[in-house]
Amino acid sequence: MAKSEKTNKHTSTNMASYIEPAPIGDKENPFESMMSRFNKAAEILGLDQETYEVLKNPDKQVIVSLPITMDNGKKKVFTGYRVIHSKILGPGKGGIRYDMDVTLDEVKALAAWMTWKCAVVDIPYGGAKGGIVCNPRAMSIGELERLTRAYTSALVDIFGPDQDIPAPDMGTGPREMAWLMDEYSKAQGKTVNAVVTGKPLVLGGSLGRVEATGRGVMATALKAMEKLKLNPSRATCAIQGFGNVGSNAGVLLEDRGLRVCAISDQTGGYWNDRGLDLQDAIDYRNKNGGLLEGYPNADKITNEELLTAKVDVLVPAAKEDVITQHNADKIQARLIVEGANGPTNAKADEIIHGKGITVIPDILANAGGVTVSYFEWVQNRIGYRWGLDRVNRRTDRVLTEAFDKVYETAVKYNVSMRLAAYIVAIGKVAETYKFRGGY
Repeated sequence: MAKSEKTNKHTSTNMASYIEPAPIGDKENPFESMMSRFNKAAEILGLDQETYEVLKNPDKQVIVSLPITMDNGKKKVFTGYRVIHSKILGPGKGGIRYDMDVTLDEVKALAAWMTWKCAVVDIPYGGAKGGIVCNPRAMSIGELERLTRAYTSALVDIFGPDQDIPAPDMGTGPREMAWLMDEYSKAQGKTVNAVVTGKPLVLGGSLGRVEATGRGVMATALKAMEKLKLNPSRATCAIQGFGNVGSNAGVLLEDRGLRVCAISDQTGGYWNDRGLDLQDAIDYRNKNGGLLEGYPNADKITNEELLTAKVDVLVPAAKEDVITQHNADKIQARLIVEGANGPTNAKADEIIHGKGITVIPDILANAGGVTVSYFEWVQNRIGYRWGLDRVNRRTDRVLTEAFDKVYETAVKYNVSMRLAAYIVAIGKVAETYKFRGGY
């Protein structure tokens, strides 16, 4: 920690305005929440003023209006965003989310998180993120296709396999990525598979991509349990968010011996002391469009009860800002593995750390998705598909090596794993910037 005393005085003055994140209602502004972690890491690294300014500010922020003809024949105008936070390590990389709560500050924060996430796992990408303010569940397939194609057309000069590479996120999936790839390819006059990742396999998608983020959660959780001397075959687990990430992480952890006692999504949640049958729960979710009411093989539980349940491992895999200063002191898990982006706000960090709870931060724990996205992009560029074993083996290696680097940094500076991950990421981007230089 001694390095923090050597911080440039101008940097410290500049950073002071970011130390206390501005609240939005009962939640923190996500960009300011990200910046508070960034500032602490920058202090420890002794980041100079110039580099600090370059790394904190997004390269590009684009807002587009998208007039779409709805099925009833009327026009509706949607707002779309794309933020490229950094291209220092390589082209922008980040998902596109469809959600009514999408804001520019949220997209800016997620783009920055992507920069640090790629740097932590040593992938040659910068960070980006996109979003459209809409409710995809209330839209027909035709409306979603027109919206996706309009968004792609509006950003056709931003996207590109060497410029900015989108991927699925909340509310989007392989179908939307196929539409995006097709619309971009039409504008280029040729098929460009590498413009987007998370595509269907027949369009150049990668084996292992669907379960990749959950696999990263599993790999980092097992490494942390090894450090904490937690035996997987005797450990219990709770998973908040039972979508792609949560359910895949749960199944993979269950396969390694953990007893998953609690699961939930936005429609409902369940607890079983003996452990849930996750495949049965997945089948129930798929049949009913969510966990809902009425699952017969477990007791009802709320999302808040799940977060504070007495388990060894907690996996928040839903939305951001679910662990706050209001519930952090009630959390009983020994290990939190962040499958979602930003599930713990900055004000909760010190409470969690003070309780001796180990947190595998989002920029490390859920980096399996961007890792396999990178592998997909590589396969598209060389025109050759890897087998599933190769994808999984390389994903596990990338995540475990990244974990070891972050753990060693945490020990070196006597800081939390979250702050250590930021130190690793910011240090890498800052060093690269100094080699590349600027105007």
